[in-house]
Amino acid sequence: MWVSVIIPAYNRANLLPFTLDAVLAQSLAPAEVIVVDDGSTDSTAAVAAGYAARPGSTVRLLRIGNSGDLAARNAGLRAAGAEHVAFCDSDDLWRPGLLAGMAALWRAEPSLHAAYCDFVTVRDGVWGGESKFAQAPPGFWDGLRPCGPDALVADAPLVARLIEFQPLFPSCLVADRAFLLGLGGWDEGVGRTLGSDFATALRLAEHPPLGFLRRPLAGIRKHAGNFSADVLAMNLGDAFVLEHVLATRQTLAPLQAAIRASIARRRAEAFDSAFARHDFSAVRRIAALLGPLSGRRRLKRVIAGLPAPLRSAVATLLAGRPERRPPGGGPD
Repeated sequence: MWVSVIIPAYNRANLLPFTLDAVLAQSLAPAEVIVVDDGSTDSTAAVAAGYAARPGSTVRLLRIGNSGDLAARNAGLRAAGAEHVAFCDSDDLWRPGLLAGMAALWRAEPSLHAAYCDFVTVRDGVWGGESKFAQAPPGFWDGLRPCGPDALVADAPLVARLIEFQPLFPSCLVADRAFLLGLGGWDEGVGRTLGSDFATALRLAEHPPLGFLRRPLAGIRKHAGNFSADVLAMNLGDAFVLEHVLATRQTLAPLQAAIRASIARRRAEAFDSAFARHDFSAVRRIAALLGPLSGRRRLKRVIAGLPAPLRSAVATLLAGRPERRPPGGGPD
């Protein structure tokens, strides 16, 4: 049994069949597929049970009380019987060669603790063009060891790089089950924060070797019930996760300055996004997290405190003014 696939699911009866069909269509069949129903109130469990009832099916249904996606993944991790575990969210898709590609990577590099593949977004059934790995800043992949024509291996921790750019997604992960369990599984300490899987990506990034398949073998679906398209919320979620890992992992103390700078940058971007959408309550809330403001952001905070009839009109006027940049620096 090489790999167990774990699918956490909450109220995804309408999308789960597409995910299950993609997982079951793999050119390298999984040993088992565990759907963890996270206390759904729709027919998600019935959909999974229908697949499990098929003759010769490898699908299993595991039901838990509603606990969030991290707890659901951990429940599946504990229940899995294979040496490796792969994760796929209940609204995402895989290309048929994902598991075969991962198995080939492990044959080439048996010491791997975990590996991620690349991905694209899927909207209305159409797979996107530019992949996430291709969006990495210059130098992000430098120094990683080639392992075959489309794979890389990190032999040193990658936490410093992930602090600045995070291209790793749960539906792209395959891990050594015993190793992941030994780390404590998915880090549930961040609760149900948007982007909470970032904490686990950082956990894995501390423990090389870590593999990367540079083919976009996963499709991350964007739809009405999906929140990851909210850049403001994602920035705030990532900042919360970074605060959490800094407070709970002493091994990251040498990166404290970089982590705090990334937290400040993400909150500043969320502040600007909130102001642009005239969400003035969010502007005031984020301003309290940012501390002292200066220049244009200080003005935005003042505008957010104006009486309701005035602030939208003044904010619109400010948006029409060109932004002045301080000499030798970026925008304030």
